[in-house]
Amino acid sequence: MNKQVTVIGGGVIGLATAYALVREGREVTLIEGRDSLGTGTSFANGGQLSYRYVSPLADAGVPWQALGWLLQGDSPLRLRLRMDPAQWRWLAGFMGACRRSVNRRNGARLLELALYSQATLARWRGEDALAGFAWRRNGKLVAFRSETAFAKARASLIDAGAQQVLDGDALRQLEPALADAPFIGGIHTPDDEVADCHRFCLALAARLQASGRCRFLLGQPVQRLLHEQGRVVALQLGDERLAVQQVVLCAGHRSAALGLPGVRLPLYPLKGYSLTAPILAGQRAPQLSVTDYERKVVYARLHDQLRVAAMVDIVGFDEGLEQQRLATLERLVRATLPDAAQYDAAQAWAGMRPATPSGVPLIGDTAYRNLWLNIGHGALGFTLACGSAERLAGMIPL
Repeated sequence: MNKQVTVIGGGVIGLATAYALVREGREVTLIEGRDSLGTGTSFANGGQLSYRYVSPLADAGVPWQALGWLLQGDSPLRLRLRMDPAQWRWLAGFMGACRRSVNRRNGARLLELALYSQATLARWRGEDALAGFAWRRNGKLVAFRSETAFAKARASLIDAGAQQVLDGDALRQLEPALADAPFIGGIHTPDDEVADCHRFCLALAARLQASGRCRFLLGQPVQRLLHEQGRVVALQLGDERLAVQQVVLCAGHRSAALGLPGVRLPLYPLKGYSLTAPILAGQRAPQLSVTDYERKVVYARLHDQLRVAAMVDIVGFDEGLEQQRLATLERLVRATLPDAAQYDAAQAWAGMRPATPSGVPLIGDTAYRNLWLNIGHGALGFTLACGSAERLAGMIPL
């Protein structure tokens, strides 16, 4: 029997994986290198559950567009080349995926997983009464500033049956908070959702704790995976060796440092930033989740706070706040939605989103009989977490 599973990583992917496993009757040990759960990449991400807007970053024309961005001081994408073979391999893989046929194939895979994830979260909310994380089905509006970008988006809708194309007047009628914003039209997805990822992590952790079938080892980073004869037999935790039966790697971009011979993990962190600002009485924060397409800025209302997130920085492994990037984000936000929230009181955050070159996460088995992967979700970690977890849980044999 293999009822005991060890999950490495205490972010939204690791916690969702542990939750799916416990729901199936497994005994789980969850190991997190930090002293608390959900405080890395999952802490203050964009908050949008964008189930039908999951097209990968890698697409035809993106390299040329990125070159233009790199010449701008306020670019949504920034690349800092390093003497790092992992970065160069990732960039080579990304360039190889920048083809329209590859993008559409990967987009279809992500859409299928995203809709499964939406259904899984709905089931957990319904069957388990899982709540307390600012969930709403408020819909998502992708807004466009230029006719060129708007026309391209209209021609490449990933799920046209569930999305509505709006002109500028219809956009403002649907979301009055955009009355003075410089948008000429948008694409509305009524069924997309919003939630607070960190609170979701805490809700999962509380249920796992109450289940009696999950123990947490916090502040104990895994240093090595010890293997014999094609199996992982133990984890090295400081001076302690923890014996294991089945192992799931959910440690985000840090998973690559735990790789084993024969297990290739093409991951690199895409650094992003967010501001979380209180919404005061009389301020006009959007009720819908909004994406400013050209500026690559997302807005999500989480009860009485506005979460604003942006940027893709391919700059290495420094998780620190960079004030210049935060100032750029605040300037863009104030120019677009100046009356939406109290930006002077905003809390700033930066996180390292673990991405594969194609944008498709790695979910499944490895060359080691008892080692499983659930990593590489990029900016879609919260969106794909529940479906990825349930899918992976169903793969691990009893």
